[in-house]
Amino acid sequence: MKRQKPPSNTGHRQAGPVPYITRWSAEQTPGIRVVAKNGGIGYADERPYDRDTNDILWTRVPSLPGKGRPEFGKVHALRQRRAMEALLCQVCARPADRTGDGALWMLGESPDQPGGSGAEFDGLITAQPPLCAPCAVKSAQVCPHLRRRCTVLRAHSFDLVGVRGALYRPALPAPIPWNAAGVGFGDPRIRWIRAGQSLMRLSGTVVVDLAAPQASPGTRSAPPA
Repeated sequence: MKRQKPPSNTGHRQAGPVPYITRWSAEQTPGIRVVAKNGGIGYADERPYDRDTNDILWTRVPSLPGKGRPEFGKVHALRQRRAMEALLCQVCARPADRTGDGALWMLGESPDQPGGSGAEFDGLITAQPPLCAPCAVKSAQVCPHLRRRCTVLRAHSFDLVGVRGALYRPALPAPIPWNAAGVGFGDPRIRWIRAGQSLMRLSGTVVVDLAAPQASPGTRSAPPA
């Protein structure tokens, strides 16, 4: 399963607006007791909004954007999830840019052959939400990691396929976290994960020019049958 390499920009300062999905220093995950529950994990004081519509347990984190300092490289779980589900720009939270060739994504890596069809990214699974075109241009200018290496794609189709988070294992007196992992919706381990990010599979991908992010005719990689 192909996955995007996470950008290693933790600790870097960047100019411009703070991305919508960035976590702020005031948004610290509270100490919550994780317990064994229904063949997986849950919270001792679990509330209805702790799980999504797929019954997946999510990290409980306050929403206090603008409070404290931005922690670039760290993602706010619920804002990332909202951006993925509603196809919102990860920077400004407005609708992501979409054309007949698909929605716009920026990845912190480059294709083997710049200007290629984008086939090498087809089927890639990413935790990065899409972007609008102006924010994609700005991000490439101000983010230290993206200035060095990035690819801008349009994806003709995209599907939420799982979550990434802290994977727990059974133990006494309570389950213990033992790995950070991405788990698909059909994987039985998903009942043992405390999700922090949604995962999206991109299909029908084409590399586009950041200066004018429109797909060139005939360069889209075919979606899988």
